Amino acid sequence: MIPAWAKDSLIGNKIFNARAETIAEKPSFKNAFQKRRCLIPVDGFYEWQKLEKMKKPFRFSLKSGEPFGFAGLYETWLSPEKKPIHTCTIITTEANELIQPIHDRMPVIVKKELEDVWIDPDNHNQKELLAILQPYSSEEMMMSPVEPGLLHKSKAVGEACTTSILPSNP
Repeated sequence: MIPAWAKDSLIGNKIFNARAETIAEKPSFKNAFQKRRCLIPVDGFYEWQKLEKMKKPFRFSLKSGEPFGFAGLYETWLSPEKKPIHTCTIITTEANELIQPIHDRMPVIVKKELEDVWIDPDNHNQKELLAILQPYSSEEMMMSPVEPGLLHKSKAVGEACTTSILPSNP
């Protein structure tokens, strides 16, 4: 995300993730948290486990196989050249039990029943909104190891991006 007030906004001032713990106070996100919340639809995400001499990728998704939405924030503003800049960020939180051995943080997955609450631009109830930004239930998620080389091939999709070296969580 690039805040409208960032100097040299298109070079070097990009903010990749917003931390749930500081989102309500941090100047980069405070206004967007109050007024410009969004859902970023996905069907999974990757995290890399740091090992001694390499990083090992894992894909995380819902056991149901359904797509889901990350909690996000967006900004739209005009550049000095009067061109619209559309930018967004994903909100992260502490990792759940499934992800913790791989990474210490995870994207916030908004529960289906809370999606309308999250994206309602008239909802300014900070306590209610912050309560949504919790780790998603590990019991409803699964983890699949990924063949590292496939993540850099543009034609690798779906099952080709997972391997059976380790079983997925039941």
